[in-house]
Amino acid sequence: MTTLLAQVSDLHLDGGARATRRAERVLEHLRSLPRPVDAVLVTGDIADHGEEDEYALAAELLSGPFPVLTCPGNHDVRSAYRTALLGEAPGDGPVNRLHHVAGTAVLLCDSSVPGRDEGLLDAGTLRWIEQRLAELPGETRALLAFHHPPVVLHHPLPDAIRLREPARLAALLDAHPRIAAVLTGHAHTAAVSNFAGLPLVTAPAVTSTLRLPWEGGPPVDPDQPPGLAFHVLDDDGRLTTHFRVLP
Repeated sequence: MTTLLAQVSDLHLDGGARATRRAERVLEHLRSLPRPVDAVLVTGDIADHGEEDEYALAAELLSGPFPVLTCPGNHDVRSAYRTALLGEAPGDGPVNRLHHVAGTAVLLCDSSVPGRDEGLLDAGTLRWIEQRLAELPGETRALLAFHHPPVVLHHPLPDAIRLREPARLAALLDAHPRIAAVLTGHAHTAAVSNFAGLPLVTAPAVTSTLRLPWEGGPPVDPDQPPGLAFHVLDDDGRLTTHFRVLP
């Protein structure tokens, strides 16, 4: 079975018209597809300030003929995220969720560190990943998604606040080869690399684009159109990614 996923990231909804319009453009595009995606992954920084009204707006915008699967980023606040976006009881622990989508297990993990910009998959989250992978039946394929890239992307801004202690995750993935790819956000630029011998795909941001050092100009370009990624996971576990920008 082939799995088709859309990934959007870094909406930074702040209640303002600009961020809202950009998110609307992305979701309208996804809703208009003649073949709906099997799910939409939202890899963090959904809210800009982590306030409940920002998550209430996100819940409204992120509706459609598809499941929407989310994980927090460094701008998100776990308690408000839980109550206003997920409809759950408040809590400050990591928000980790396993979803089954069209024959694929999608693990959405919380790499946020409250009060900090850099990321970390803490010991409890690493145990959670290991346990969920061990429990998967048969030959179930899996994807791992979280906010902070675990590798250098050759830009000083995201590199300074990337995932800490990535070797612990790499060791876990080496021991559990069921994962087909790692999907992240955070960097505000589409990027492809590898991590622990796996494809690593970083989605573009909805709110703005980060200029690369060799492009010149201010680091953040607010005028580039919002982007998204489409991921196709084949029966043989091969991931193909297509990027789109929405003028």
